[in-house]
Amino acid sequence: MKDRISQIMKESISVKQQLVQDEAILKRILEVTELTIEVFKNGGKVLFCGNGGSAADAQHLATELSGRFLLNRDPLFAEALNVNTSYLTAVANDFSYDEVFARILKAKGRPGDLLYALSTSGNSPNVLRAAEEAREIGMSVIGFTNQDGGKLKTMSAHCFCVPTSSTARAQEAHLLIGHIICELTEKKLFG
Repeated sequence: MKDRISQIMKESISVKQQLVQDEAILKRILEVTELTIEVFKNGGKVLFCGNGGSAADAQHLATELSGRFLLNRDPLFAEALNVNTSYLTAVANDFSYDEVFARILKAKGRPGDLLYALSTSGNSPNVLRAAEEAREIGMSVIGFTNQDGGKLKTMSAHCFCVPTSSTARAQEAHLLIGHIICELTEKKLFG
């Protein structure tokens, strides 16, 4: 079992080493950070969505922006679309689970806002519908996927396709990238 623990840690480190060495991903992190900063400067909001572990990551990253990350500062308007379970179960029951994020985006999203869409496969139907709705509203979409990118890759203004087929390793990298964006955004806006 100890060998498996070491192997898992090495796999995680390997994925992150690939990110560090990928100039395109480093550039994309900077571009997405600048986009996020501009959305907040213009009075917009940053919304997040995902399923399962990605829903938890969406909530986690929204909290880093809306609460605080490293600095005690004013809150930013960031929200995960998966946190209202009564809404989610009602829409899933009355319409379709595919519509749970798209429907709430119709109420909350505005042109110039930003959607972070997390789907390790890049093919989660409800996340794809959210990306579609966001684009119709005039929001930019930031995708977080695994190496393939799935359909979400083509629907995103920027997509972080983490170089792994492992859901766990991709989600670990999504949090790393998200934390970097949160830290840089917070520092730029609040010094």
